[in-house]
Amino acid sequence: QLQLVESGGGLVQPGGSLRLSCVVSGGSLDYYGIGWFRQAPGKEREGVSCIHSGGSFTNYADSAKGRFTISRDIAMNTVYLQMNSLKPEDTAVYYCAAAHITVKDCYPTFGSPWYGAPSDFASWGQGTQVTVSS
Repeated sequence: QLQLVESGGGLVQPGGSLRLSCVVSGGSLDYYGIGWFRQAPGKEREGVSCIHSGGSFTNYADSAKGRFTISRDIAMNTVYLQMNSLKPEDTAVYYCAAAHITVKDCYPTFGSPWYGAPSDFASWGQGTQVTVSS
């Protein structure tokens, strides 16, 4: 059974940076598209970024473009989300999620924003809180 564990959240001032990690066990990243989602209080869960199972394609929501970078370490079976220039509106619980390539992958959007559908991702981590506040 695939398991995902996020870490790296915390309290940061506006303009600061955080790097979130998502350690995947029970399966290889070669067979899963991985997405990062976030959910703020009272709001729906929204897609932030995704990375293709082959590691060759990455997509971002408009809110993340130019500030966030998704990457992965295949040897560590870990996906990262580097978040820079953080804003108070980035405050949310951040989740990583996995979709098996037979169901869904992170296909290129050719510059268009990524609108990740949570329902496409079958496996989820427990989430890590990110709070951006002075």
